[in-house]
Amino acid sequence: MSSASVGTAPVNEGARIDPASWRGPVVGVLGGLGPAATAVFLDLLVRVTDAATDQDHLDVLVSQHSTTPDRTAHILDPSAPDPGPVLARDAAMLERAGVGMLVLPCNTAHHYVRGIREATTVPFVSIVDVTADAAIERAGADRPVAVFATEGNIRARVYQEALEARGVEALVPGPDLQARISEIIFDRVKAGRPVEPELFEGCIDEALALGAGTVVLGCTELSVVHDRDGYRTGARPAAGPYGDAVTDSLTELAHATVLAAGGRIAPGTV
Repeated sequence: MSSASVGTAPVNEGARIDPASWRGPVVGVLGGLGPAATAVFLDLLVRVTDAATDQDHLDVLVSQHSTTPDRTAHILDPSAPDPGPVLARDAAMLERAGVGMLVLPCNTAHHYVRGIREATTVPFVSIVDVTADAAIERAGADRPVAVFATEGNIRARVYQEALEARGVEALVPGPDLQARISEIIFDRVKAGRPVEPELFEGCIDEALALGAGTVVLGCTELSVVHDRDGYRTGARPAAGPYGDAVTDSLTELAHATVLAAGGRIAPGTV
């Protein structure tokens, strides 16, 4: 049996990227958290890249590890399976394969980012950092930023710490609003069920009415709704008035990834 055939066996040298045929830095994507969000992220990378040919796009290697243990479940109950070591091993696997940078299109999983950094040496582009910066630019330093995320993300204070470190207040949803956000994430998107516009838009409107300068879509399942249901492009009538009042984390990560990999953002893309 070869060393790269099954299970947790190490990747052999024959499985490494050939630098003569891959343009660096190759982007390593820690994906599958969830699968639909990773698919939207990859589509976004294509759409936001200024490219005239196939060869103008980024070279990307994806680990679509959908069976990674649930992040929120472990944060809320430490006795649940721990996704941290799995993420660290997957990151190391991608580095051994030859990627030159890593991205993780899942916000809650950034609770485990220290292990990923300790297991690798290549640059890591943080969806939380780039989204926090973009949200503050939209909201202004004197207005709070609402954080829409999983309950695990909120409990772990992933975005609260990022925003507070930048001197900005994080507006955390109350129990009723959080329950509706969690319904969108877990009972609708992850379950493959549609999201009614009234549910999604009502959550955003409520946060804006509470004084938020912008609403961070800090769960990539919310980014799926934002992209799939026409809010990104303004195809839905309700999307227009929001403008900078919504900051989509997956969009921010796609832009940052393209730039970090040496690409250019296509004019007019959002």
